Amino acid sequence: MSSLDESQLELKEKEAKSFNVYVLIFCLIVISAILTYIIPSGQFDRVEVDGRSVIQANSFHYIEANPVGLLDIFSSVHSGMVNGAKTIFFVLIIGGTFGIFTATGALDAFIAMISRKMANREKLLIPVLMLFFALAGALMGMSDEILVYIAILVPLTVALGFDAMTGFAMVTIGASVGFTAAVMNPFTVGIAQGIAELPTFSGMGFRIIIFIVLYLAAATYVYRYASKVKKNPSIGVYGKFKQGEVKAVANSDEKMMTKHKLVLMAFLLSYIILIFGVMKYGWYITEIAGLFFMFGIIMGILGKMSPSTIADSFIAGAKDLLGGAMIIGFAQAILVIFNTAGLMDTILYHASNLLSSVPGTLTAVGMFILQLVMNFFVPSGSGQAALTMPLMAPLSDMIGVTRQTSVLAYQFGDGISNSIFPTGNIIAALAVGGISYGKWFKWYLPFFIIQFIIAIIALIIAQLIHYGPF
Repeated sequence: MSSLDESQLELKEKEAKSFNVYVLIFCLIVISAILTYIIPSGQFDRVEVDGRSVIQANSFHYIEANPVGLLDIFSSVHSGMVNGAKTIFFVLIIGGTFGIFTATGALDAFIAMISRKMANREKLLIPVLMLFFALAGALMGMSDEILVYIAILVPLTVALGFDAMTGFAMVTIGASVGFTAAVMNPFTVGIAQGIAELPTFSGMGFRIIIFIVLYLAAATYVYRYASKVKKNPSIGVYGKFKQGEVKAVANSDEKMMTKHKLVLMAFLLSYIILIFGVMKYGWYITEIAGLFFMFGIIMGILGKMSPSTIADSFIAGAKDLLGGAMIIGFAQAILVIFNTAGLMDTILYHASNLLSSVPGTLTAVGMFILQLVMNFFVPSGSGQAALTMPLMAPLSDMIGVTRQTSVLAYQFGDGISNSIFPTGNIIAALAVGGISYGKWFKWYLPFFIIQFIIAIIALIIAQLIHYGPF
């Protein structure tokens, strides 16, 4: 047998041993359906507050059981697709836009230019760009927008002698630690403090310290890994980006033509408009998707592409992200089952009661773990705040935890788990980066544990200093 045949056989064996993420999520769907026969159904009364459905404390009551049948297990996938349609189509439109952007040749020309200019200084990109993404997460709540940056930085870092994981982590972990520290994150701390009746963005000083600690931990973690890959490229994770092909682009003599510069200027302009729209008008994924779709067509025209080529490139780009987009719908099926059977409120009710029996010093830690678990079922930061904070705020008064500390526990539970739970947008981001969920989980788990420990220490300190104002 030739060495080529042996390598192909080894690759097939590795693929056979790998665990498909669709199988993982479908197993969770089945387990969720089984739980509907074990956990009793319950419900809180809700009221409308500022356009949000908010739970009324002390209103929990059991309701008639509604277990999920065999057909419901499979039909929940369709319902999940419908519920996740906004995010799914957002991912496909972003993928299509980048299909056009890539087809213009501007990205290849940009990579070649940066590679030449950053020769022997490429490691500086890691702490600098991670600080940018961390600040964006902390101040603007950057989350879904990272998909756009991933598409640029992953091939760039491969071209600079790192791997796809380095570029992906720079964006994802950078934005994630900022989102978690939430210095002025309007989507998490802003909403949670409003529900807890705290002054908006109060307690910022302690959150700034947390931001610094998380950023330094993240930058160090990624920098050390990137240095190892630089020394030994064989240990890297390259996903769909073939190292040789990207390096060939980086080492090419391709010049930045006028059309490339115009395309990149349009791309930059789309981000300026995006930032303005998010901060001034509160744009969300529908407006962001529309903005990028519009600029995708503009970039195609500036790149001197024909209408048919623009359309074909859009379809090709969307096709690359179809697998990741569909996983979002599969993950939503779990939430469909829990909500249909009335289990979500029951779990929340008993978990909050359990917290009252936790020792005082660790009560805030218990809140954090509860919020961590809840984020699997409610991956939306603002949605989780609306669901859990109406209970956590009055509960904190009863068990001797300041409301500010309960908000801190919420933001940790929401932020830390966003980059590891498959029910969130991490699957879509991985699809853009061309990295499998299994490889990411293995790589990210140590840093997840580091953040977990930092969160526990911060919460204990917050408990001891009576982190307030109240």
